[in-house]
Amino acid sequence: MMRLIIMLCVSMLAVFGAPAQASEYLLGPGDLVSVDIFGHPDMRVDMAQVNEKDEITVPLVGSVVVGGMTTTDAAARIATKLDSGGFIVKPVVNVLVTQYFSKRVVVLGQVARPGKYPLDSVSRLSDVLALAGGISTDGSSTVVLVHKQNGTVVRTPVDTRMLFQPNHPELDAVMSDGDIIYVPRAEVFYIYGEVQHPGAYRLEKNMNVMQAISLGGGLTLKGTEKGVQIRRTDENGNVTALPAKSDTLLQTNDVVYLNESLF
Repeated sequence: MMRLIIMLCVSMLAVFGAPAQASEYLLGPGDLVSVDIFGHPDMRVDMAQVNEKDEITVPLVGSVVVGGMTTTDAAARIATKLDSGGFIVKPVVNVLVTQYFSKRVVVLGQVARPGKYPLDSVSRLSDVLALAGGISTDGSSTVVLVHKQNGTVVRTPVDTRMLFQPNHPELDAVMSDGDIIYVPRAEVFYIYGEVQHPGAYRLEKNMNVMQAISLGGGLTLKGTEKGVQIRRTDENGNVTALPAKSDTLLQTNDVVYLNESLF
C-alpha cells in the first residue's frame, strides 16, 4: 500500500512539476488576467491588463513582468515576490486569463464573418474557422494558411475535408500570432447545351462528366451523351475543345457541352 502511495505521489510530481509545453499560451500586451492569492481575498485582482512593458500591477509588490510567460510561471513569479518581500509566507497564487487580446489571427475570404480573432491557449485551424462562422457555401474546401517561419512567409494549402481524418492530425495546425487564413472561392465548372439546368456548379474532387450531367439535372429529351465536349482554357487564355467520355475528369472552369441528338 505504501509503495502505491509513493508511486502516485511521484506521478503527480511528474505532471504538476513538468516544464511548460510549447503549445501553452504565453501572456502578452493587452491580455486581461485575474490574480487570486489563497487565504487573502482582499488582494484579489480582477481584469489586470498586461501593459506594453509586459507588466501587471499586484497589491504590495507593485509591477510584475509576466509577458512571455505562461499563467503558471506568472503565478510562481508573483508568489516569489510576495514571499521574498516578506509580505506573505509561501503564498499560493493562481493566475487566469480572462480575455485574450495579445495574439490574433486574421481570417479572410469566403467565411461567414471575416476579421481578426484572438488566440486562446491552444487555438487550432478548425477552432478559428469555427469562430469565423465556418466556410460559406461559396467557399473552397481547400484553405490557405499564411504564416511566418524563420522570417520567411510560408503559404500552405490545407484540405479541410481531411482535418479530422485519423491519419492527418497535423493538418489541424496550432495557430500563431499574425497567421492569416484565406478561404478562396470554390472552384467551379460550367455545363450547358441539352441539360435540364445549365449553369455553373461547384467542382468537387475527381468529378467526372457523368456526375456533372447529374448535377445539371440530367439530359433533356433532345440530349445525348454522344459527342460530349469539354472546352478548356489554358494559362494563356487559349480555349481548346476536347472530346470527352462519361468518366473524363473535369478541371477548374471547364465548360461541358451536351449536343442535341440527331434522332
